[in-house]
Amino acid sequence: MKNTILHVMMAEKFMPPFIDVINKHFNREKHQMVVINISNIECPLALKEQDDLIWITKRYQLLKLSYLLNTSNKIILHGLFLNSLIITLFFQPWLLKKCYWVMWGGDFYFPKKQNWFKKRVIKRIRNFITYIKGDFELVKKWYGAEGEYHECFMYPSNLYKEYNITSKEDNTLNIQVGNSAILSNNHIEVLENLRKYKDENIKIYVPLSYGPQGHVESVISKGKEIFGDKFIALTDFMSFEKYLDFLGTIDVAIFAHKRQQAMGNIITLLGLGKKIYIRNDITTWQFFKDINVKVYDFNNFELAKIDSVKKKINMDKVKSFFSEEIYLKQLQSFLN
Repeated sequence: MKNTILHVMMAEKFMPPFIDVINKHFNREKHQMVVINISNIECPLALKEQDDLIWITKRYQLLKLSYLLNTSNKIILHGLFLNSLIITLFFQPWLLKKCYWVMWGGDFYFPKKQNWFKKRVIKRIRNFITYIKGDFELVKKWYGAEGEYHECFMYPSNLYKEYNITSKEDNTLNIQVGNSAILSNNHIEVLENLRKYKDENIKIYVPLSYGPQGHVESVISKGKEIFGDKFIALTDFMSFEKYLDFLGTIDVAIFAHKRQQAMGNIITLLGLGKKIYIRNDITTWQFFKDINVKVYDFNNFELAKIDSVKKKINMDKVKSFFSEEIYLKQLQSFLN
């Protein structure tokens, strides 16, 4: 279809809000949405309820995907995880000049673990979308990529929003560890580092609603062993509103990922005036330094809330930088 922008995506929770943005602010007739779910993973209900999606759930339907890729004017790749998509692009390299790859992080970090086909595809893609400039620099370094950088927050979860959160009334220091049960949160390392504070007036909250069940059990076992009743595992999925209420009770959050990850959580917490600890050798650290937002070094943890001056500076900066107005301008720069 002439002048069509084709979005190729997985069945992920970030997709429905993004589609809503396209429906509200752009000409939906020019956007085709393809969801590849050959592995038949569980889909977010909000994605199932979206109208006008094209589903690729069987391998023979990849011929249809190939047709759509070739007849579209522009291709937006929402993450680059699916081997079926990577192989399709590898054997049709002419498509890569019109591809815009939204870099998720997990789809290019640890290059030694990526297969040869993926490395060749990344090298040849002509357009890269991320708001973490350091990630783009890593792709150039690791894969020899030479495409163009487009700054964009891409998903509404990365935006600042006004929240009316009820402040907690007690003086217990509430610490959040990670954002999921995925191993890259490095929960055990964090819990061991916090062991010295086990007799202090603290509570440790660990979101574990999705990820490997074996790891969930290991984290809960270690947390209970060290902190007893001060350790609270959050194993049930929360609605967005309930999760926000939870974040409002947090004083300090630790994200010990060894790569850029959990940015939606981090931005939301910073906007709420919370103290954030991350590693100082990842691209996220430099990103926040560049925009003058104060985050703290995981290797120099202190048991204290963020001071009121830094809290206000962070909240004001996050509000102005991660705004919907800037976001829509970013989208328009490569979608129009």
